[in-house]
Amino acid sequence: MLELYKPEFEDLWFKEKMMSDEETMFYNHLWGGKIPFERDKWADWYDCWIINHKNNRFYRYLKENETNEFVGEIAYHLDSERNIWLANVTVYSKYRQKGYGTKGLNLLCEAAKKNGIKLLHDDIALDNPAISIFLKAGFIEEYRTEEIIMVKKKLEY
Repeated sequence: MLELYKPEFEDLWFKEKMMSDEETMFYNHLWGGKIPFERDKWADWYDCWIINHKNNRFYRYLKENETNEFVGEIAYHLDSERNIWLANVTVYSKYRQKGYGTKGLNLLCEAAKKNGIKLLHDDIALDNPAISIFLKAGFIEEYRTEEIIMVKKKLEY
C-alpha cells in the first residue's frame, strides 16, 4: 500500500538522496542530470513548496506502508509562463519496476483534482521510459519536439 506523506523539514534527506542519485535522475539528463540539493538549500525550498506554496505548488513523498520507507516523490506546480500545471513523479531507482510510479501518478491526479486542478501536463524527455506510465494513467500526447513529449490529462470527469 502506498500513501502520500507531507515531509517534515528533517525528512528532506530523502529528496537530497534521490536528487544526487545518478540512476534516479537519469530521466533528467536533458536538463543536467543530478541536481545538487545540499542542506543549505533546504530551508528556502521547504518554505516555497511546503509552507508558503500559495496553492501554486503541491509536493508529497510516496511512502510504502508495509516497510514505512520513502520510495519516491510526487508534485505539481503552476508554470506561470505557459499557464499550465506541470506534474512530477520520481521513484527512487531501487524501487522502480514495482508499480510505484503508476500508483504515485494516480495519487497525484487525485490530489490535483481535489485541489481544483482541471488539466495536468508533463513535458517528458523523448527517451524517458516513464512516458508509458503517463499514457496508462490516461494522459494523451499533446505534442512533441525533438527533445520532449508534452502530455496532458483532463481531471474533470
